[in-house]
Amino acid sequence: MEVKEICRVIRLICCIEFMRMGVLWTISLLISHLRQLLCNSNTFPRRRQPAQISAANPPVCIVTGATSGLGAAAAEALSKEGFFVILVGRSGHLLSKTMAEIRELNENAQLEAFEVDLSSFSSIMKLKNSLMRWLLDMNMHPSIQLLINNAGILATSYRATDDGFDEMMMTNYLGPFCLTKVLLPLLIDSPVPSRIVNVSSFTHRNVNDMQVDEELFYGKSYSDFRNYPFAQIYECSKLCILLFSYELHRQLCKDKVSQMSVNIADPGAVKTNIMREIPHCLSQLAFSVLRLLGILHYPEKGVSSILDAALAPPETSGMYFFGGKGRAIKSSPLSYDTMLAKRLWGTSCDIFLELKRTYEKSTLISACD
Repeated sequence: MEVKEICRVIRLICCIEFMRMGVLWTISLLISHLRQLLCNSNTFPRRRQPAQISAANPPVCIVTGATSGLGAAAAEALSKEGFFVILVGRSGHLLSKTMAEIRELNENAQLEAFEVDLSSFSSIMKLKNSLMRWLLDMNMHPSIQLLINNAGILATSYRATDDGFDEMMMTNYLGPFCLTKVLLPLLIDSPVPSRIVNVSSFTHRNVNDMQVDEELFYGKSYSDFRNYPFAQIYECSKLCILLFSYELHRQLCKDKVSQMSVNIADPGAVKTNIMREIPHCLSQLAFSVLRLLGILHYPEKGVSSILDAALAPPETSGMYFFGGKGRAIKSSPLSYDTMLAKRLWGTSCDIFLELKRTYEKSTLISACD
């Protein structure tokens, strides 16, 4: 190990954020497993077969973060359930590789891929336009039946997106929020029941209070590794996903959009590459401890909660799935704070509208040049 890497490891070990991950994240994970044991009766069976639009038009599913880990596992499993799966990821090469691997396991898989960066609003808007053209070219119903917001990162240093947001907050929350807003008409217009599944994390339990302001999304005060509270920001991003999901569920119930539902999935501790920015020796140590505790899973098993949330009966909505076998538990008390959820929703909508105006203006200017 090089001296530079050794210094990086020592600096991270001494960082309060690493201690937070090692201690508080493990405790919150154990709490979730304990809740699962105590609430074992709260289970929802999976549908045996998703509703077909027609014999020639299978239900369409979009999976973000589909190039590896849980996203790839979900795409492969849902292709076997009869969905036409659209894989979304940042790397065109990895998307092609993942599609080839899925077809090796399921030669009848119906797949398409779109290269999208969820930390970029313009990339999200381009996906919508490309998706609409694709549905038209394929002579398919102009709707989608399942959206799985799975993409996420754990960044150990502050990075600003082209739109000026903290990259981790944008990728983990604002990006999925904007993608959902953009695709909501296609989900609502589905002739068969449609659903959104948002992937959260047990780490949200460590957030006891959260201020919904510009700093939450922009994080401009974080200038270097030592000052960047990456563990706390990751936790907040996962709490935001929950608040957003429950608020959307309440709005759907209020508007009586009975054909559409939203659920949350928490895969637990899964061995994926989400810790790629953590020094390898430390990430492997963490995985080893979790394995000894018997609470570490591989994507093939960890994806169970995502499939439970996606394939639960159509009327199932606003549920937090954890641990597989159709089991749903309660998330943290703060995640059910309706006032906080409304503030987050309002602020997120304001940001979305501003980003949309900026995008439309730039598109108009480009068209005139």
